Amino acid sequence: MTEADCLIAGDCVEGLKKISPGTIDLAFADPPFNIGYGYDVYQDRRKADDYLEWSKTWITEVSRVLKPSGTFWLAIGDEFAAELKVIAHRDIGLTLRSWVIWYYTFGVNCKKKFSRSHAHLFYFVKDATRFTFNDDSIRVPSARQLVYADARANPLGRLPDDTWILRPQDAPDSFTPPEDTWYVPRVCGTFKERAGWHGCQMPEQLLARIIRACSNPGDLVLDPFAGSGTTLVTAKKLDRRYLGFELSPDYAAQAQKRLDETAIGDPLSGADKPFMTPHKTRKADGKVGRTAAL
Repeated sequence: MTEADCLIAGDCVEGLKKISPGTIDLAFADPPFNIGYGYDVYQDRRKADDYLEWSKTWITEVSRVLKPSGTFWLAIGDEFAAELKVIAHRDIGLTLRSWVIWYYTFGVNCKKKFSRSHAHLFYFVKDATRFTFNDDSIRVPSARQLVYADARANPLGRLPDDTWILRPQDAPDSFTPPEDTWYVPRVCGTFKERAGWHGCQMPEQLLARIIRACSNPGDLVLDPFAGSGTTLVTAKKLDRRYLGFELSPDYAAQAQKRLDETAIGDPLSGADKPFMTPHKTRKADGKVGRTAAL
């Protein structure tokens, strides 16, 4: 029996084994990257072979619980992106539809190499011919519409490209407002959206695009590594059922509090038009301030 609308404190591998096969519509996972990050109850520096074997185990379980028409999104860093792509695609049999590059700044400043400013988002489906993709729910204005006023342009816009840029001002000649890139601001430490107790927090606007495109209202959305609870909160706001696992009892309790304070139809945090909307921030005195959108 598969539960819904709940967050379970515990190991996701054990929890996934209890889910009935073929019951999940959409899974989104932002697992530990195995780079030594300071989680409170998880050791994020395993031997490479151990990490890959563990990854294969939980991805296999995710694939098992997906519906035949189900979708799986995986967020991962450079260190093991290639290996996990191969495991999911070749070993487990999922079909890769897109390899999205999520560009951001405010990363670690490196002195002996180029500073990292991106993450990988793999978009897999279980069946290459049968899956949910609501293209009209995520269309953006095209250059034909905004720049050229071309009558041939689709009035609904076009699908975004597979590069999601967070700071277009860093590359003004390549990423301008009329271009069809994914501009989704990172959840910085000063933003009001920041939960404040978990260092790895995805933006709700980013999760919303995935959830809108790859599921329908009433569908069941799974997050095996719930963390701050953003996937589940966003799913609830968008009228999806949700199911999550979180190893840390403390993180799980605080994520549950976020869920309890969320209602179906609540507005998403973060700007839906970030080029035009400044971000709300938290000042040092705790009051809400504002920072420029660009």
